[in-house]
Amino acid sequence: GPVAETFRVIQGAMTEEYVRSTQGVFQFELSGDGGGTWYIDLKTKGGSAGFGKPPVTADVVMSMSSADFVKMFTDKLKPFMAFMSGNSSIIGDMMLTLSLEKML
Repeated sequence: GPVAETFRVIQGAMTEEYVRSTQGVFQFELSGDGGGTWYIDLKTKGGSAGFGKPPVTADVVMSMSSADFVKMFTDKLKPFMAFMSGNSSIIGDMMLTLSLEKML
């Protein structure tokens, strides 16, 4: 589905340098189609992304619909706009969310 496809793209976009400069772990609690717990690890060497809980404790946990998540990563929705609209919640380090925007 679109969520799994998005994570495949994210995994492919990861660089060692990006992981080194970000040093953050993101957990996504997605509701709806293709939902569940997903993660992006930009802390552990090489980085990783996929389905399930992250290998280490998340610095940021975001809850949103899977549709909004896919929109966010296809640049139709900025993370901050999603949170401002109240459709998503974010717990943890807001500054790290900004670094995630750079990757998108």
